[in-house]
Amino acid sequence: MLLKYLPDEPKIGFMKVRMAAFVLSCIMIIASIALVATRGLNFGIDFVGGVVLEVETPNEPINVGRIRDTLAPLNLGDIQVTEVREVVAVDSAATVAMIRAGSPEGEGEEVELAVQAMTNSMIDTLKAEFEGLEIRRNEAVGPKVSGELMTDGVLALVVALGLMLVYIWFRFQWQYSVGAILALVHDIILTIGMFAFTQFEFNLSTIAALLTIVGYSMNDTVVVYDRVREELRRYKKMPVTDVIDLSVNRTLSRTLLTSGTTLLALFAIFILGGDVLRGFSFAMIWGIFVGTYSSIFIASAILLQTGVRPGGKSDEDNEPIPHGAQV
Repeated sequence: MLLKYLPDEPKIGFMKVRMAAFVLSCIMIIASIALVATRGLNFGIDFVGGVVLEVETPNEPINVGRIRDTLAPLNLGDIQVTEVREVVAVDSAATVAMIRAGSPEGEGEEVELAVQAMTNSMIDTLKAEFEGLEIRRNEAVGPKVSGELMTDGVLALVVALGLMLVYIWFRFQWQYSVGAILALVHDIILTIGMFAFTQFEFNLSTIAALLTIVGYSMNDTVVVYDRVREELRRYKKMPVTDVIDLSVNRTLSRTLLTSGTTLLALFAIFILGGDVLRGFSFAMIWGIFVGTYSSIFIASAILLQTGVRPGGKSDEDNEPIPHGAQV
């Protein structure tokens, strides 16, 4: 195993490169904001409303142009049709296509009914044109519901960050809470920026992934912070920079093991889980990377900027820690 090649107690000077890490993070945050402002996010039906159909043509290969021509008389505006993947079968060349149409303009219950009517007309038209066509996925969301989902999603993120700020404040000190929340905001911005760059669909499952990333990153940060607080009490005369490096190094094996095993499962979901789970797993994979990075280089380094100092009681300053002690 790769971890066997790491020393039992690594002595990596993480805080020596903290300014470079800050600069890199600032560049990535600015780039993420610029990408969201210029390219925007590829919002899913959950947030913009409309109709999404996933259809399978078991008797013939998919023809994107023919699907567009078939739906054109319905006057549904800009219809996006993409071939998803080929389904290998013994006696046929079945293929799958994703069809997406925007929601009608307007508000109120009439628009919600119009979306349902639009869905039914699209399905009837396609089945009349393609013999044996199967509907694999059928989603219809009106503009009112999509707006509520967007508001609830943003509110969930804000509430989660606020509650974690309060928890860390009471659990540790205000310096720790500031570092933890800034690291979480860093992770969220970079994840949203990556979605703007890749144009993966941003939907409710992505919000769920962001909330999961927040919890994962916070858990990793709390482990590091707990060790920092413990070492600050033991080594009151040691420079804070050295204490933080010592703490991060002594939690490094735990961090690598947790991140590594989680990534193995996420890569499996990304490769084998299909299109429905691809956006969620991609957000989680990227979030694990940036969350681990921020726990080490951002959350820990911010403690130096906020002026955390040794505290608590200890029987003896510079008391040695037993060899091989783990969190």
